[in-house]
Amino acid sequence: MNLKKILFALALLSLTLPALAANPKVQLDTDLGVIVLEVFSDKAPITAANFLTYVDQGFYNGTIFHRVIPGFVVQGGGMTFDFVSKATRDPIANESNNGLLNNYGTLSMARTSHPDSATSQFFINVNVRGNPHLDPQKSMPGYAVFAKVIKGIDVVDAITRQPRGQFRAYPEAPNNPIRIIKASRL
Repeated sequence: MNLKKILFALALLSLTLPALAANPKVQLDTDLGVIVLEVFSDKAPITAANFLTYVDQGFYNGTIFHRVIPGFVVQGGGMTFDFVSKATRDPIANESNNGLLNNYGTLSMARTSHPDSATSQFFINVNVRGNPHLDPQKSMPGYAVFAKVIKGIDVVDAITRQPRGQFRAYPEAPNNPIRIIKASRL
């Protein structure tokens, strides 16, 4: 990781230092109801600061859950209802070795095959047995867990029951967009 990324991460972290005493809570108001998250600033400080910065800037407002795979994940945080990708900040360092696992109801950062490529998109693990294949494996980084659903898991489950397949380019997207209407700290 280059010095610029380290300095950026430290700057983001400094914005959340007052909140480190207790893990921050974030509310996602969606088309199907409210989801409340506990963000693990204590165990994933870079990832949490990144997510909270996007929340504070209103970035997630109006984005959709564009990838819904029942028994696996509900992914969102980067596209508008018409599947336009929003411009993001630079990618962050992967914090998957933080001891948190991709268990049911946890949130992780979505990324490409490059471990340090996560920006704004996240996913909620919806496999009741967890997704251990997304956890770090020996010398391979995993997907960084940074939060968990503490209220509204029924809303997440409802998202997985929505019909999908209408959009040829995005066959895993719900036929009727499920938006994050507003994301805000509690």
